[in-house]
Amino acid sequence: MTADGGERTGLLARFDRVERAVHWTNAGLFAVLVLTGAALYLTPLIALVGRRELVERIHLYAGIALPVPLILALSGSWGQALRRDIRRFNRWSQADRRWLRVMFQEQPRRSRSRAQLRTGKFNAGQKLNAAFTAGGGLVMLASGLLLRWYRPFPLDWRAGATFVHNWLALAFVVVITGHVLMALADRDALKAMLFGRISRSWARRHAPAWLDELDEQAVDEAEELAAAATGPSSRPGSGAAD
Repeated sequence: MTADGGERTGLLARFDRVERAVHWTNAGLFAVLVLTGAALYLTPLIALVGRRELVERIHLYAGIALPVPLILALSGSWGQALRRDIRRFNRWSQADRRWLRVMFQEQPRRSRSRAQLRTGKFNAGQKLNAAFTAGGGLVMLASGLLLRWYRPFPLDWRAGATFVHNWLALAFVVVITGHVLMALADRDALKAMLFGRISRSWARRHAPAWLDELDEQAVDEAEELAAAATGPSSRPGSGAAD
């Protein structure tokens, strides 16, 4: 039986509760930011909603709160799985580079090429998305804070922050829309983010290197359990010398 019960149930543990809580909390905050940002940017919307000052405050504090779930998740032993996955995002394999090279091929050919890759738990597209979200989120936070508390800074800083904040926000809308559409197209992956588990058949098709990693881990754990159950008395040379 695998470490996560995969062989018994046909399911693998993909995301734990902490990872899922961080994802959906941040998804909610992103939704608030997009909606309030659109209301502030589009005059007809703010005229319809009214109470511009309240909308500005909600937008500001949702942005400030955005990194908090991740920081809390990483601050204790409960974030071990999340830390492992972050390390995975930072590791790029030959399969990831090949995944990117076939990105602009025609759909049938691209699917065939990617099906032959030994992809890990996350593919190159997911790693790029994570890198953009982390880096872009920090820039959005910094530029937003500068726009709110601008008095100590020169006027041209505020103008530059406005330009960066607005265009990066548009880029986020595009990326998030693509992310949502891809999640809806892959219901198994979406269920994994909802409930934490995914089928071995999905892993075999989309993340074979990760499946190999889990199976090797299960074998190692089984050997450790067998050694512990056997006890030291059965090891060679462990008997009494006299």
